Amino acid sequence: MRALIFAAGLGERMRPLTLTKPKPLLAVGGKPLIVWHIERLAAIGVRDIVINTSWLAERFPKVLGNGDNFGIRLHYSYEGEAPLETGGGMLQALPLLGDAPFIAINGDIWSTHPLADLPTHPAGLAHCVLIPLPSFRPPGAFELAASPLLGRNAAAHTLAGIGVYRPTLLRECAPGKFSLAPLLTSAANAGQLSVELHRGDWEDVGTPERLARLDQRLGAALQQDNRVTNR
Repeated sequence: MRALIFAAGLGERMRPLTLTKPKPLLAVGGKPLIVWHIERLAAIGVRDIVINTSWLAERFPKVLGNGDNFGIRLHYSYEGEAPLETGGGMLQALPLLGDAPFIAINGDIWSTHPLADLPTHPAGLAHCVLIPLPSFRPPGAFELAASPLLGRNAAAHTLAGIGVYRPTLLRECAPGKFSLAPLLTSAANAGQLSVELHRGDWEDVGTPERLARLDQRLGAALQQDNRVTNR
């Protein structure tokens, strides 16, 4: 199974940190955010990972190389100076992903969801991991279509940024900038989407303050593990 990591965003909410470094390359717990994803994907047997890039794209291969250090192969899908969003970026990366279903993960989240439990062949066009919709956000078309798949009276849930996709989800799409959300909404309404609840820790690393809090938490956990190991 192959995987796609979305890493083409401009990281505007993270400035000034992202003026010289793409957000997925910012460090938490002693290593770049994207490396957490790469290592977890490699641990479940993924051997080819595509990273879509735009902002400061040249920094990724300088830091990550070709994947040898992780025991995998890294491929880069450059979108140009303007990111193509999730749908456009996925469509452009398809030649590197092949014809089989693949995992896709947002590069600006941190998660411990058990990736090994994701279906390798979704029953429909896609399988998405969901998290509760924040109370300050009203549900949109996707949340209204996908949340009932968790159960008749399920509260509103939204995308966690982790899923498995069939390339045929994009079969009628033209190259360019577009979002995956409308395609997933249509799939849900057509009975072609499956979902599951996120399990474990999940963080949207959207601001410098969130990045600092996550880094502090992971650093403290690492120190605790080291103390236990050295006893």
